[in-house]
Amino acid sequence: MAYVITQNCCKDASCVPVCPVDCIRPAEGGLDSASAEMLYIDPDSCIDCGACFEECPVGAIHYEEDLPSEMRRFKELNAAYFERHPLEPATLPAPASRARVEAGSLRVAIVGSGPAACYAAAELIDVDGVEVNLFERLPTPFGLIRAGVAPDHQHTKSVVDIFERAFINPRFASHFNVEVGRTINHDELLAHHHAVIYAVGAATSRRLGIDGEDLIGHHAAAEFVGWYNGHPDHAAHQFDLSAERAVIVGNGNVALDVARVLLMDRDALAATDIAQHTLDALADSAIREVVILARRGIADAAFSAGEFLALGHLDGVDVIVDAHDLPADDDHDDIETSFKLAIAREYSQRIPTPGNKRVVFRFGATPVAIRGTDRAEGLEVRGDSGTEMIETSLILRSIGYRGLPIQGLPYDEDSGTVPNESGRVVDGAPVRGTYVTGWIKRGPRGVIGTNRLCAEQTVAQLWADFDAGLLTRDVAGRESLDALLAARGAQAVGWSGWRAIDGAERDRGVQAARPRVKFVSIEEMLSAGRRG
Repeated sequence: MAYVITQNCCKDASCVPVCPVDCIRPAEGGLDSASAEMLYIDPDSCIDCGACFEECPVGAIHYEEDLPSEMRRFKELNAAYFERHPLEPATLPAPASRARVEAGSLRVAIVGSGPAACYAAAELIDVDGVEVNLFERLPTPFGLIRAGVAPDHQHTKSVVDIFERAFINPRFASHFNVEVGRTINHDELLAHHHAVIYAVGAATSRRLGIDGEDLIGHHAAAEFVGWYNGHPDHAAHQFDLSAERAVIVGNGNVALDVARVLLMDRDALAATDIAQHTLDALADSAIREVVILARRGIADAAFSAGEFLALGHLDGVDVIVDAHDLPADDDHDDIETSFKLAIAREYSQRIPTPGNKRVVFRFGATPVAIRGTDRAEGLEVRGDSGTEMIETSLILRSIGYRGLPIQGLPYDEDSGTVPNESGRVVDGAPVRGTYVTGWIKRGPRGVIGTNRLCAEQTVAQLWADFDAGLLTRDVAGRESLDALLAARGAQAVGWSGWRAIDGAERDRGVQAARPRVKFVSIEEMLSAGRRG
């Protein structure tokens, strides 16, 4: 018997070092391994010890005898990976250990509180003597784990539990509800810290670049995600759910998340932490079909095999794939692409159930223009058979994200990132004491756990500069920082304030038989934090 890694694998790789027989792959330990969608356990080598099961932060590992019916295909996928990639001893270097540094010699500011920021903080605070101050513009931490992960993926959100040890360390201070660039600037951060790490993500969506994209009814999928997750920036948005069809341009996991939320059974959604205003709006939704458009073929699909498979288990929803859109098998396809093709062929052979809702995949379809007078009435697309109009009043683009410029730092307009060498910011030459991690460093790719490797790489650059004496200088203390923030009128929320907000949301959830009922305005969050 063996353990099996399933759909919501975050690729954090916490499971890899605890395996006593070294049978979890890929385990290259570098960012180059980020191309794989998930990790796999070799069923022939697994000794059934359960160490990985206990260590997994998101509940993605199951004993093969306990696999739910909708996840049994992952047993096949794990085995197939090792048929293509026979298990060989890993060549991971032993992690470098650093006992301690002299107190006061290294204080680091981290800007942002998503997974990239949290992994960097955890990596630094593990070294005795290091001090970390974390800054986040919202009163709540965890970035896209809180505001980006789909509400029906509650296990994935539990990854935040592994960061608590860092946040409660006495050498760690949280400054939520403090916006860097507005309340405090880059130079002032450097005046109080030996180094600054920016982990601010990619805040804007790429545009389609077609006629009509400013018409009402066309939105970035990120806005819809923020809306259903209760993000304060998006809670007041309005989406037209009155037509029977919605169209999503793009075919990554975000597109699949949005399609599920639009079509899922209302009772199933009500058991999640979806924002209450979204739950109310979806109760009156007329949408029964979601069309997912991809410019290229399924072999280039951006969604993961696991999420694609899970889509086929939604109650009352048919997945429609045209068999003519599917290529023949190619021996050069990687295991995940082969798995996607196999799933797509199964979908193409299913007979739709009368009365079911539908997710329709359209491959090789390029958006040409959004048509309408005052608002969107349809999307014009071009494919192999010519140009056609897909009637819809709701179009969501899910074609990637871009980082925004950061005051005082260089910026690459083409990539939407801060120029860097393995995390060390460069502007011709290295910028002293300034680093990046996460999407603002590498662009919007990878899953939650990818940020662990990314953060480790950035922190390694920081340590190299520290060892070379490049970060050695006098900086003002924490008391001076607190005084500066107070003088600027900052209503900073600390870890205890966040715990109060978290507790209040969970209490509200208990009353509604839900995991939590989120506060969706800054004022509500601050009020709950103060009450705590």
